[in-house]
Amino acid sequence: MTATRRLALTFLLILSVFSFAADLPFDLVITNGHIVDGTGSPWYSGDIGIRDGRIAAIGNLSAAARKRTVDARGKVVAPGFIDMLGQSELTILVDPRLPSKIYQGITTEITGEGGSAAPLNDAIITADRASYEHYKINPDWRTFRQYFSRLEKQGMGINLASYVGATEVRRMVLGDADVQPTPEQLEKMKALVREAMRDGAVGVSTSLEYAPAPYAKTEEIIALASEASKFGGIYATHMRNESDSVLEAIDEAVRIGREAHIPVEIWHFKVAGKTNWGRMPELIARVNRARAEGVDVAADTYAYTAWDNGMSAFVPAWAHDGGDAKLIERLKDPATRARIRKDMERPSKDWDNEWQEIGGPQDVMISSVQNPALKQFQGKRLSEIAATLNKDPMDALFDLLIEDHAFTDCAVFGMSEPDVALALQQPWVSVDNDSSGSSPQGILGEEHPHPRAYGTFPRILRRYVREEKKLTLEEAIRKFSALPAQRMRLTDRGVLKQGMWADVVVFDPKTVRDVATYDDPNRLSEGMEYVLVNGVPVIEEGKMIGALPGKVLRGAGYAP
Repeated sequence: MTATRRLALTFLLILSVFSFAADLPFDLVITNGHIVDGTGSPWYSGDIGIRDGRIAAIGNLSAAARKRTVDARGKVVAPGFIDMLGQSELTILVDPRLPSKIYQGITTEITGEGGSAAPLNDAIITADRASYEHYKINPDWRTFRQYFSRLEKQGMGINLASYVGATEVRRMVLGDADVQPTPEQLEKMKALVREAMRDGAVGVSTSLEYAPAPYAKTEEIIALASEASKFGGIYATHMRNESDSVLEAIDEAVRIGREAHIPVEIWHFKVAGKTNWGRMPELIARVNRARAEGVDVAADTYAYTAWDNGMSAFVPAWAHDGGDAKLIERLKDPATRARIRKDMERPSKDWDNEWQEIGGPQDVMISSVQNPALKQFQGKRLSEIAATLNKDPMDALFDLLIEDHAFTDCAVFGMSEPDVALALQQPWVSVDNDSSGSSPQGILGEEHPHPRAYGTFPRILRRYVREEKKLTLEEAIRKFSALPAQRMRLTDRGVLKQGMWADVVVFDPKTVRDVATYDDPNRLSEGMEYVLVNGVPVIEEGKMIGALPGKVLRGAGYAP
């Protein structure tokens, strides 16, 4: 047979396969909707046909055979939302449905903020035992390949991708100590990054405010980011400083991107502290300058004026040397405790001093605790707790950390609304939840999370699109879908287009809303009529149905 004849037969075979597929009924057709495709383009009318988990056709499908029809008349049909920092690597093992996420329209989460689910060793598991026990999880994996396999075996309500955390890599080799790696130790760290990238990590990340991450010098991070770059990865960062030295922190992130030849994602883009309110234009100008110079840097935001983190972040980094057990020892020692207090009371550009970024203890709300005896304080302000205990507020903070083994989380009210809104409006800013997936029931429902855990995306649709008109609907959907998909190199998601995976949401733009508040956070958002993950509904007619069609999304360097 000649080469020409073989080519012709191959072409005919392909045509016959496509013709056969075209004759099959659609699994589901969404009709009569206003299609907002994710690109930022104006909405258009049409039907969307889904087959085998993908978008098979868009157009007038009124005559097409289908197994099921969803009538979206008066509703918006859009790509599923992508959470650029989700934090669900453990809670997805507790409740894989992740109701707090899917009721927001989130169909894909990116996670792994400095720390990550893997790699693990016995020393890290021992040090983090409180977290695993809190969620009743057996950490029976050591590598990302093993962790991803566990997720796939269990099933998951949304898609999930993860960075490998530079903190995790550092702890694997150096532990929690304030030390610098030898050349040999740095090579081990780089090898761990390479292994994680081959296992499917999407890049390397840092959370440079939280010990032991602050002990890492910029050169160490460049070395690790350079390894991720070789595998098509991204560098994402909770920067070293988000307050007085925020511009210097942006410069560090840009330097890492430039020298490691890697795209940079700045997580939860903000400027913190009342003395810094109004400085957001400076941050934007600094990022725009870097972009003009050819550095691929972008950011994301959750668009609330309070952040949420471990309460131990109030304590200077030097006091964390050696891990939580050493921190608690220092807080119990009167002389060291006095030194910690002195550092917190003194403004400094050398570290992100959160105590100096708030108006007082009334700006700190306890979110979650591990010690059952402290549950009474969840949802309370530090000022209330201090008054109840008849203690100085800083002493109350220290004693809570001691009694809760440094597990305590808190919401901190330290940003201005104009800065938050201006950040959200930038064309290179997408959206993150910065909270783990949760549920009003079970273990997760016993926590008192930041309301962003349940409300981020619908809140933006309600407040910034519908009420304040700071964004158009099309702009918001682009920030939720095509922009993050482009950022994360998810080439087959984020846009409603033939051939793409059918991550789809259907909602009424006039009624979709967040319900969670700081005082009552465990409340599911309202208005998502349908949420499809890989073509399978996880929400139907506004109700979760328990399906687990999510996939692990692996990075470009994945080696099967």
